[in-house]
Amino acid sequence: MTISIAGPDDAEALAEALVGLIPQLSRSNPPPSLDEVRGILAHEAITQFLARDDAGRIVGVSTLATFPIPTGWRAWVEDVIVDEAVNGKGIGRRLTEAMIDRARELGCKTVDLTSRPSREAANHLYRKVGFVQRETNVYRYAIEG
Repeated sequence: MTISIAGPDDAEALAEALVGLIPQLSRSNPPPSLDEVRGILAHEAITQFLARDDAGRIVGVSTLATFPIPTGWRAWVEDVIVDEAVNGKGIGRRLTEAMIDRARELGCKTVDLTSRPSREAANHLYRKVGFVQRETNVYRYAIEG
């Protein structure tokens, strides 16, 4: 098992892997197209992590967004997905720890994320790694296109 940061050469393999991984996280959002994946990988605020099995197959992904705001650098975790076929092997933990390490390297003081309560295993993992649930409200404004 290896964890790496995706580069431009990983776009096709990542786009293909996301076809199977995205539905395991969200049924309301389709997987991104190859062009959209290329855009993600090229975006300066995004670090895309890949977990590959010993055969080189992508079995997990996670996205770290980092950006400056007036109060400092922020890091935000999104779309941590581990293929259900390989759950329980520590892949989610390794992806999460890699994102924390990257945020630290970039000068971020905190890393934030949200996770639906129904994702019990993910919530357990985040607490185990050291995330603390905050007393806050999360709001969403849906912009219809």
